[in-house]
Amino acid sequence: MLSIGVDSHKDSLAASAVDELGVERAVGSFANTRAGHRQLRAWLPPGARRIGIEGSAGFGAALAQSLLAAGELVLEVPPQLTVRERRHAGRPGKSDPADALAIARITAREQRLRVVQAPALSDELKLLVTAREELVAERIRHANQLHADLVVLRPGYGARLPHLRGSRQLAIAGRLLGSGAHLRCQLARRRLARLRRLDAEIAGLERQIAARVRASRSSLPGLTGVAALLAASLLAESGDVRRFRSAAAFAAASGTAPIPASSGQHQRHRLNRGGNRRLNRALHAMALVQARCDPRARAYLARRRAEGKTWREAMRALKRQLADVVFRTMLADARAADLTI
Repeated sequence: MLSIGVDSHKDSLAASAVDELGVERAVGSFANTRAGHRQLRAWLPPGARRIGIEGSAGFGAALAQSLLAAGELVLEVPPQLTVRERRHAGRPGKSDPADALAIARITAREQRLRVVQAPALSDELKLLVTAREELVAERIRHANQLHADLVVLRPGYGARLPHLRGSRQLAIAGRLLGSGAHLRCQLARRRLARLRRLDAEIAGLERQIAARVRASRSSLPGLTGVAALLAASLLAESGDVRRFRSAAAFAAASGTAPIPASSGQHQRHRLNRGGNRRLNRALHAMALVQARCDPRARAYLARRRAEGKTWREAMRALKRQLADVVFRTMLADARAADLTI
């Protein structure tokens, strides 16, 4: 079986084909365009083959999907493996063809490379959640600036308008601004109009997110503290949950598994600041809601506090338990979906 390695860049693609022994049999260079992708597919040597791409989610994403559509087996090659292989080769300098050769040899040798798949529901959710977060951040910025304008234009406005989070509050802000001709007032009205547009865009994205969460038939919204937006974040950041070997692997990936930091007779663990921080943030939000509303979570926190844990340490322990709950729920959903196919 031949193994193909592709080093992807913004404007170019370098490709190399090696046999089972890692001997290079063909090399090519193509433009990273649709025409270049067709040329690369035509260049591929005949026979059984595996295609490894470094950057299959970035510069090589379009090529990866093109190859998948053509029925090819496409694998993701991590860049750190390419660096290690290039150093092992002992060749001075760096070039795209040399990187493609290194990627091809890794593809031939490594049997546990991640298989690239067509965009799934989790990918769509990730795009929607990210777009919503960007709009929310922009809304916060405009609202803060509008507050700053109102402080100057209408001193003492806070008694009538403590925040700018709803249509009713925005209507009050509009009445406060009135039709003044002052430049600051004109700019404030523009910001107010922008806030209304942002609210409409955010609401539209939230409806799309909720619809996709319902389409996924996920059981996550049935858990305490998990609504559609939080379920979307968990699904988007987890992807195919079956890629995790166990609940412990999922906890490590989410940064909720504590790291041993023992020495001598002192046995302790420290906070894990690694892992997927968005996934960690979603689990943290879930833990905060359960700490207020769920009797089981409150009892668990009380037991941890009785053991001498601080509030933060008890919350970290709760997040670790919730990571297991989320993993088991998503794994059960995935297995149920397999049975219905």
